[in-house]
Amino acid sequence: MSFMRTYIKDVFKKKGKVEVYGWVHDIRDLSKIRFIILRDISGRIQITGVKGKISAKVFNLMDSVSRESVIKVRGNLKDSKQAPGGKEIIPTEIEVIALAESPLLIDVGDRSKTELSKRLDYRFLDLHRAKIQAIFKIESTITTAFREYFIKKGFIEMQPPSVISSASEGGTELFSVKYFEKNAYLAQSPQLYKQMVACSMEKAMTITPVWRAEKHNTIRHLNECRQMDIEMAFAGQIEVMKEMESAVKYIVSEIIKNNKKELDLLGVKLKIPKVKYLSYDKTVKLLKIKYGEDLSPEDERKLNEKFPDTILFVHSWPVKIKPFYIMPKGGNVDSKLSEGFDALYKGMEISSGGQRIHLPSLLEKMLRKKGLNPKDFKSYIDSFKFGAPYHSGWSIGLERFTQCLLGLDNIREACMFPRDRDRLTP
Repeated sequence: MSFMRTYIKDVFKKKGKVEVYGWVHDIRDLSKIRFIILRDISGRIQITGVKGKISAKVFNLMDSVSRESVIKVRGNLKDSKQAPGGKEIIPTEIEVIALAESPLLIDVGDRSKTELSKRLDYRFLDLHRAKIQAIFKIESTITTAFREYFIKKGFIEMQPPSVISSASEGGTELFSVKYFEKNAYLAQSPQLYKQMVACSMEKAMTITPVWRAEKHNTIRHLNECRQMDIEMAFAGQIEVMKEMESAVKYIVSEIIKNNKKELDLLGVKLKIPKVKYLSYDKTVKLLKIKYGEDLSPEDERKLNEKFPDTILFVHSWPVKIKPFYIMPKGGNVDSKLSEGFDALYKGMEISSGGQRIHLPSLLEKMLRKKGLNPKDFKSYIDSFKFGAPYHSGWSIGLERFTQCLLGLDNIREACMFPRDRDRLTP
């Protein structure tokens, strides 16, 4: 007789003979009765073997298999008031697909207290834990919802290059690479490329890795991360802030709809965020801080206390704080204020963006004002010489956004295989 594999979550709807595959989550031996808790990506089920009621071979195997081994179980599904979920499988056959070495390198139990650095050393095992899987199931929903939202609105998904010839944002903290006989860099942003696409195809979006070589070591920074970016032609900072407002609300609603089990497991209660728009000038006065400086992490936390569960758009920042490509107010090179903004959520900056400079002459002036040489950005400047509309955009860091949403202590928890100043493996 042939069997079809059934995911554990679907087993509870069936009757009679079933076949399941998964990992040995736990084992209990009560002498004449043995239990295996089997786990796959969809859930868990109890395998129950009573001595004399199942074959001696299967009964003995239930005692010898190690935790986290991969097995296939065939058997009969029975109702059981004592079993988790009210069902259990009485095994007729157990096949060991891969026997796990013992002891395990880290604790992968539900209440694991293994420190983060060691867990990351053995991330392949850490990913066996239900709570870790829950984080990345939710992160998958985030990227899917982001993509769905903007594709439905007519955005083109683009794939920017990861190797570039010069700095995207004028910074110097880049990772250099040898590119045949030339020097090149890992891209710190898709910024310049998404602008080029928006200036021809109007609406561009991407989810792409970026690299920054800053030698920081904080709970909110990585040296390699994923960015969710958009760029829109014929739009100013207000229009793209409105798009972010709607997109974030959509993403959160999709998580609430599709990830209830994962949110419960992580102890997270999400609700659709409120939104507030506040100019930089008013923000400085509200916080009673020095004008002309960036917001500190402490400032961001204070704003969250004042506006909880709110996406706070701090807009119209001073020109000197923003990158060279952000449009000054009125298109005036001498303007003190810009068309740039930051978005804060749950006490942390999740995004920055604004209207870009689409006028070549103004762009050259702003580059010089920032101490940069326009010759180093010739191909970028030239792209605006042949019919470039005004345009705006923003970027949300995927791992930072996940950290904020789920209240994670460290951004590394939201990255499957984090890269920071000290970590290059696994």
